Parts: sequence; C-alpha cells; structure tokens
Amino acid sequence: MKKDIEIPKVEGVYMAVVQEYNDIYKTDDWNAYIINDTEQDLEMLLVVSRGYDAERETSIMRHKLDKLPAKSYAKAEWMQEDVFALNNEFRVTFFLENKMYDKKYVFRKNSINKNAFQPIPLMNTKGVLVK
Repeated sequence: MKKDIEIPKVEGVYMAVVQEYNDIYKTDDWNAYIINDTEQDLEMLLVVSRGYDAERETSIMRHKLDKLPAKSYAKAEWMQEDVFALNNEFRVTFFLENKMYDKKYVFRKNSINKNAFQPIPLMNTKGVLVK
C-alpha cells in the first residue's frame, strides 16, 4: 500500500551551479554539482536532469555515482547557457543506511546568473545553490 511506503526527508544534500574557468578551452564553463554536506557516505547516486518550460523541453540526461563520500561534492554535468532560460530540474536518488532517498531540485528559469551567487558549502566558491 502507498501509505506504508516511507520516503525519508533529504537533508544536507544540495545541488549547485558554479562558473569555473576551463584551462583547456580557455572559457568560463557552467557546471552543476551534487554536494554531500552530511557526515555519511551516499551510495548509488543517480542524477536525472532536464530543462523545460511551457513550450520546450531538453533531452533527459542521466548520471551515476557509485559513492559520494561525506563532506564532499562531485560534478554532475556541464551546462550550456542556453538552458538557463528554462527551468532546470535535477532529480537525485541515493541510498543511505539501506534506505532510498529521492529529492527534486529545480533551478527556476533565469535564476542561474551571477547576481544570484552565494557561498557554496564545501566548495570554497560562489554559485547558485538549491537546497
């Protein structure tokens, strides 16, 4: 029964979009990161992303990480600036203590910009954060 399914609340796991200089191509790239600001390792992470608005939708992208250690972060994907005009959704699923967790993080359209920068936990940089 649906009422018997327990879905634990996700705390201490965030998504961030930061702008970083790419030494190889000499460009300022935008990258999405998954951040584990908890004291425990996350296992079997799956990040599913898409961009959308009322008229358009991007392809669905899937990324897998076997493990994201406690107090660490990992790059989920590179983002083109063209998709910032869309809502950018990241659905994150992972296991912690043999329980499955799931959370949807949404960067609303036009919210990814330098005016929205704030300090990003663990990364020692600024960017756009969704908790």
